Amino acid sequence: MQLPYRSQEELFDAAEKRAYQFEKKYHGCAQCVLGALMECFPLLRDPGAFKAATGLGGGVGLSIEGSCGGLTGGVMAMGLLFGRELDNLADKEGLRFCSYRLANHLHERFVEEYGSSICKQIHEKVLGKAYRLNNPDEWDRFLEAGGHSTKCPQVVGKAARWTAERIVAEAEAQGRPFSYQS
Repeated sequence: MQLPYRSQEELFDAAEKRAYQFEKKYHGCAQCVLGALMECFPLLRDPGAFKAATGLGGGVGLSIEGSCGGLTGGVMAMGLLFGRELDNLADKEGLRFCSYRLANHLHERFVEEYGSSICKQIHEKVLGKAYRLNNPDEWDRFLEAGGHSTKCPQVVGKAARWTAERIVAEAEAQGRPFSYQS
């Protein structure tokens, strides 16, 4: 499949920049990563998957207790391209193991960068404190601390870049490399 970028690096930059912009303007980390990747990789475009990612923001339902939405959005994107299908639930080919491997790699990248993949602990790392996003007073303090102006957009941008890098590497490993406009 041909992508409208001149190089892999341009693609990775576009994914990071778009996810950053989406998170800063619209919020919803999982959807912002997934939406940016859907723009960069047309094969990913799936309105149902995008809608399904809504509740994953802020560590699932703004609880901050679950996985970072940037991670879950990235895992959803990789699953859309490399996961098993409902009509092949038996998965004799073992497609789910490719998705597990890719998801684990992205998880490990979060742990390497932030010490954790849990939203609350990422808050502590990048904001100096965890903010309960489902509490209106703490939401306001989160915003004042730069939560949606720079901090979470940076996390979301990196998540989209790392996911795009894994998607391209896996496509190449499977002999289905992307081509770029020259």
